[in-house]
Amino acid sequence: MSTELTPRQRALDALTASGIDFEITEHGRVNSLEEAAAARGVTPADIVKSLVVRMAQDEYVFVLVAGDRQISWPKFRALMGVSRTTMPSAEEAFEVTGYVRGTITPFGSLTPWPVIVDEPIVGRRVSIGAGDHGVAATVYADQMIGALDARVADIGI
Repeated sequence: MSTELTPRQRALDALTASGIDFEITEHGRVNSLEEAAAARGVTPADIVKSLVVRMAQDEYVFVLVAGDRQISWPKFRALMGVSRTTMPSAEEAFEVTGYVRGTITPFGSLTPWPVIVDEPIVGRRVSIGAGDHGVAATVYADQMIGALDARVADIGI
């Protein structure tokens, strides 16, 4: 993908290219999960948080967790077979995805890192960031998981 496109356009192009059904919602900046859910017409559990986790030097994964959950680091490390992971700085996350924090999505990332999806997302209609503040895509989670060739596991609490 071209880095000359805006992050939003990269995300939208990738969503379109994926062939999944999606609906874009645009709203102003929000200050909480509850505000984001209300603006998108979903419940907080239907918001998908896209996190970037560093597994090793120059090796990352996307972790998608429902809005009402967080990563269980012991479960995640056990799944990945590692004893240590770290969260990259905001600058590093931008360098490896092309997205600033709060807008990160695996769709249109500068590098297509592997994707791990927390199990409660399966079977739902969810809202995931689309490359810019206040822009989200509502998608069927199972289509998203397939398009991203994501691994599903119980990694949240």
